[in-house]
Amino acid sequence: MAAVRILGVDPGLRHTGWGVIEADGSRLAFVASGAVHSPTGGNLAERLRMLHDGLAAVISEHRPDEAAVEETFVNRDAQSTLKLGYARGIALVVPALAGLEVTEYAANLVKKTVVGAGHAEKAQIAMMVKVLLPKAEALSPDAADALAVAICHAQHRGARKRAAALAGK
Repeated sequence: MAAVRILGVDPGLRHTGWGVIEADGSRLAFVASGAVHSPTGGNLAERLRMLHDGLAAVISEHRPDEAAVEETFVNRDAQSTLKLGYARGIALVVPALAGLEVTEYAANLVKKTVVGAGHAEKAQIAMMVKVLLPKAEALSPDAADALAVAICHAQHRGARKRAAALAGK
């Protein structure tokens, strides 16, 4: 079985984290990570274009085989949730436009897969990402979260593929 390159995305309107790993069976290897930024305030359409172009550049440079996106966290402020939904839409459509299979994961599942607890703190996630991917460079919280999404996908993709094969898909 050949290694699979996975793009993990942690969507945000100001900072969209991304991380690329390679999974070869149970072996994981760090490839790259970072964040795409858009300025606070200003034209929403322009900010979304910046996220689109940034993620498209990441995909062009690192050539992932699959993508995983963290599902939106719904908070009390409806306006903030709506704006985060726009960023999530960009995080879903950019890899899809590049022909990648895109899978979504709930934040609690990502945390449980990487840390072992569904309500882990960001510091715990970053620490476990460094343990699982020792060559990962100094990570921003957004990049660490995106790598955690990619790790979650690497751990769950095999079971997902077997279930789909059994279902005849």
